Amino acid sequence: MTFEELGLKSGVLKSLTEMGFETPTPIQTEAIPHLLKEESDFVGLAQTGTGKTAAFGLPLVSKVEEGRKIPQGLVICPTRELCLQITKDLQNFSKHLKINVVAVYGGTDIRRQMTDIKNGATIVVATPGRLVDLANRKALRLEEVEWVVLDEADEMLNMGFKEDIDTILEQTPDWKNVWLFSATMPKEVAEIAKNYMTNPLEVSIGHKNQTNENIEHIYFMVKEKDRYAATKRLIDFNPSIYGLIFCRTRRETAQVAEMLEKDGYNAAPLHGDLSQAQRDSVMKRFREKSLQILVATDVAARGIDVSDVTHVINYNLPDDIENYTHRSGRTARAGKKGESLVLINTRELGKIRQIERTIRTTFTVGTVPNAKEICEIQLLKLADKVISTEVKEDEIEEFLPIIMREFDGLSKEEVVKKFISAEFNRFIDYYERAGDLNASTSRDRGDRDDFNEDRGSRNRDRGSRRDEGKTRFFVSLGKRDGLNPGGLLRVICDSTGLRSENIGKIDILASFSFFEADDELADKILSNVNGTEYEGHKVSVEITKNKSEGSSRGRSGGGRFDGGNKRSGGFGGGRRDGDRGGRRDSDRGGFRGRDKGSDRGGFKGKSDSDRSSGNSGGRRRRNSY
Repeated sequence: MTFEELGLKSGVLKSLTEMGFETPTPIQTEAIPHLLKEESDFVGLAQTGTGKTAAFGLPLVSKVEEGRKIPQGLVICPTRELCLQITKDLQNFSKHLKINVVAVYGGTDIRRQMTDIKNGATIVVATPGRLVDLANRKALRLEEVEWVVLDEADEMLNMGFKEDIDTILEQTPDWKNVWLFSATMPKEVAEIAKNYMTNPLEVSIGHKNQTNENIEHIYFMVKEKDRYAATKRLIDFNPSIYGLIFCRTRRETAQVAEMLEKDGYNAAPLHGDLSQAQRDSVMKRFREKSLQILVATDVAARGIDVSDVTHVINYNLPDDIENYTHRSGRTARAGKKGESLVLINTRELGKIRQIERTIRTTFTVGTVPNAKEICEIQLLKLADKVISTEVKEDEIEEFLPIIMREFDGLSKEEVVKKFISAEFNRFIDYYERAGDLNASTSRDRGDRDDFNEDRGSRNRDRGSRRDEGKTRFFVSLGKRDGLNPGGLLRVICDSTGLRSENIGKIDILASFSFFEADDELADKILSNVNGTEYEGHKVSVEITKNKSEGSSRGRSGGGRFDGGNKRSGGFGGGRRDGDRGGRRDSDRGGFRGRDKGSDRGGFKGKSDSDRSSGNSGGRRRRNSY
């Protein structure tokens, strides 16, 4: 089937011809005809990199009415990078139509985005938090939106955006069509379909959660302390690598990128603590291939649509299997082949087996290359570079006699040896001292020590833990800081890599808050959440001293905790409300205050009850899925 047979507008077909699109992918073939002809809800499940953006983007730009200034189409996605990528694609699809596509996301001036919308927006592509901000400011009218697209729905829920998505869907008309696209179908995504969609057509390309067949999955077993050294060897063994390294947290991402840069690798980090300008600069370098290796968190890498990525290196496994599908999907795009390399310690083999069952594939057991193998492949690369170097005869001619005199008396073999040694001695010296990094499955004392070293000490006093297997945490911020449950949830999930279901009861009080999590997550939460920022304020987290402390939701003063983040006047006061501004301008990333927000904030000056009271009657419940 060709794009001409799908029923798209002539202007859209002209754009596709100019872009070099020839044959639709399976998800496009299944989705586009239905979305063009039917007024119905739709669920599209396909692996990352199979053309989902065109699957919803092409029918959307074909169906909206040209020339109208009020938004008719709404595309919601989890991150700034994906928002910008989708906007660019839709603009390319519709460049021969009178359609204006506007992107709105955190990390930039909200006033400029308000102006862009006011000047006329046929389709709005948005991250959830910024979209809610604009709707609350009455800067974006949602009452005439006919089509709502939820792209990467699984990741939006994983990032804690359910509250924002509910708010948006409740403010749009009951008669709208909802198109949901996702690589995986966890129960949370199915719940959205159940609540907000009516008899949707579900199209699944391959099995749910199945990975791209063009990706080779390889795992390497190493001791915990050798993760970084093993990562360097994998890079050195693949000298033409153009890839991504995935880490669980922003802190680890920054550390790995910094170490690689110091060791001479062409690498840079991408995570939520970077400003929008920094993120744009890094992505520009990566797309232009002036940057060889991008070290990223799962969230920050969403939206990276680069067709030539050769390798994905999992510095460690993600907490959720769905995230592995998204990670590996960054390679082998547009029909190309790629490799997903995973570093595991001696206790993580079971996770590999679980991933194999879920994504219906088989991992190959890899061996971390030894010094001889790496030196050989690097020397061959150097020789190939020399052989393929263009010789500029005219420019070098006048210097040749001088150079030849310098080499006089040396044979061809000696010249080659000296040239190679001049370029390569330091590299060879490094690997001559390097040992075998491959670990066995034996659980000796050394392996346990290495494992514990990376995970942090497990000997922390557990006397403060709750008997029910839950730990209760004190948080130094509260409602006066604009914190709400969704905002706190996103801070925790973003900094730790956990999912929202890992977090239990949340209590937001006036000047401080509490939340619960499973006992085994305590160390991870303490080490990663402490020191993060929320709306320009440092977040401090402690384990509460006993069960009863902080259990009263209505209490706003007293009950001070040892070592807490004390303000003047105790927990009940000392925080100015008037200098904080109104609401959140952000969707994700660092927390930088008014109009400089990022992609993960909470609402300022507005409680959950304020946000939901006007919408309680507007939720559309549908019965079938």
